[in-house]
Amino acid sequence: SLVFLKSNLLFLLQASVLNVKESKAPERTVVVAGLPVGLFSDQLLALLVKSHFQDIKNEGGDVEDVIYPTRTKGVAYVIFKEKKVAENVIRQKKHRLARKARHAELTVAHFSDKIFSSVNAILDLSVFGKEVTLETLVKDLKKKIPSLNFSPLKPNGRISVEGSFLAVKRLKESLLVRASSLLEKDRNFTSEGRKWNRQNPQRSLQRSNNPLASVRTLVPETARSGEMLVLDTDVFLYLHHKCRSYESTLKKFCILSQEKVDGEITTICLKNIQVGSQPNNAKHVKELIEEWSHALYLKLRKETFILEGKEKKEKRMIKWACEQLSSRYPEVLINFYRTHIDIIGSSSDTYLFKKGVMKLIGQKVS
Repeated sequence: SLVFLKSNLLFLLQASVLNVKESKAPERTVVVAGLPVGLFSDQLLALLVKSHFQDIKNEGGDVEDVIYPTRTKGVAYVIFKEKKVAENVIRQKKHRLARKARHAELTVAHFSDKIFSSVNAILDLSVFGKEVTLETLVKDLKKKIPSLNFSPLKPNGRISVEGSFLAVKRLKESLLVRASSLLEKDRNFTSEGRKWNRQNPQRSLQRSNNPLASVRTLVPETARSGEMLVLDTDVFLYLHHKCRSYESTLKKFCILSQEKVDGEITTICLKNIQVGSQPNNAKHVKELIEEWSHALYLKLRKETFILEGKEKKEKRMIKWACEQLSSRYPEVLINFYRTHIDIIGSSSDTYLFKKGVMKLIGQKVS
């Protein structure tokens, strides 16, 4: 999910996927993201990609074609001669290019109209107000994620961004971390302000027009005396329900976690609950969760089954199929909602899960 901080930060997404269907078989095509940009010529990089996916050590096989460059920096389409090879490549958990390519870590997904291999986004940075210099923020983001294309920053704080889905996810993560840091800073300022205001009540309304005030309402009250972090809701739900390390780590370090889910984002407040425990425990756990969430950002993919507008019988069939497959795919998180069902997991697991559901309900996989 790429819309976060509610109305304050706005992402408008439009997919721009190369039309493989017209000339090539989509079921034999995989989308490869994370290619090192600028190290080699496009022709040499395409050869390195082809060599990687022909290697049986990488579950590869005969490659019919490599489409690179594409409209998106760092993204290629690899078309195999056999559908089975494409599926095997997706099942492979990790893909790294050759040593000469600095062992670049690749993200591989099955070609689908639902894969945003190229994303156009309109980002509203005005939420940061005067807390940061927007020009400096954009400059830092360009340096951190060079594969993204940024338009000139407009006076109203909006800027257009284009890049791979993976790159936009990294952009989202960077902005969430920046927003979290500003909230923490603002919280400390407010805390100090309260002490000062006891002696100077006439100044008690100072900073009431802070643009981050609306974001602060998302943060539980206990954040003022603990550690706070902001996560994508999908990532948090997967971490909470599918990663045993989350609960075990909280228990090990005697940390109370209070979570507030608010649409696209989840705010987590961590506090020491044991008297005499190390004061840095909450900070350490926060760092661990941030590390896990970063890894999940790169790993997870979401598929959605729309229920709204379907007949009751078809809704029951889709729900039944998901329940039947849940034990076969223990690492897939299934979230049932009134209007849809979200399937969250690795690229290979979600694809195979969706394929299994469609087979059970008698439909073809798109």
